Amino acid sequence: MEFYTEYITFDTKNHREYINITDRVGQVLKKSRINEGMILVSAMHITAGVWVNDDEPGIIADIDQWLEELAPFKPDYRHHRTGESNGDSHLKSLLAGHQVILPVTEGKLDLGPWQQVFYAEFDGQRPKRLVIKVMGEMGDAR
Repeated sequence: MEFYTEYITFDTKNHREYINITDRVGQVLKKSRINEGMILVSAMHITAGVWVNDDEPGIIADIDQWLEELAPFKPDYRHHRTGESNGDSHLKSLLAGHQVILPVTEGKLDLGPWQQVFYAEFDGQRPKRLVIKVMGEMGDAR
């Protein structure tokens, strides 16, 4: 079993932002030379998430609205007693999940026809990191 790790930093422009990172994950896979295995994609912050879904503007807007309805931005979270103002961002991260594991087959991401990988930022406008760890058997079947 071989391992390859890479970190990506995001500087988002908005407080909430959803970034399609499928191509970047694929580039990391290519560098790893792993032919069969899996990739862990994990947000390294408690106010961010990673998910797999369709890259269609309507569903992205629906997801954003759903998250805001379930964990709205409001001033009265207990977490705000610490001096923070991002209680909703922590809750949104829990709803979205902070990591995904993706299959690697014959040196490529083995995703369904509409599946894309997203980094979800819920407390942005400052640097945030993501770790991508590729695990598996090396090969040259690309």
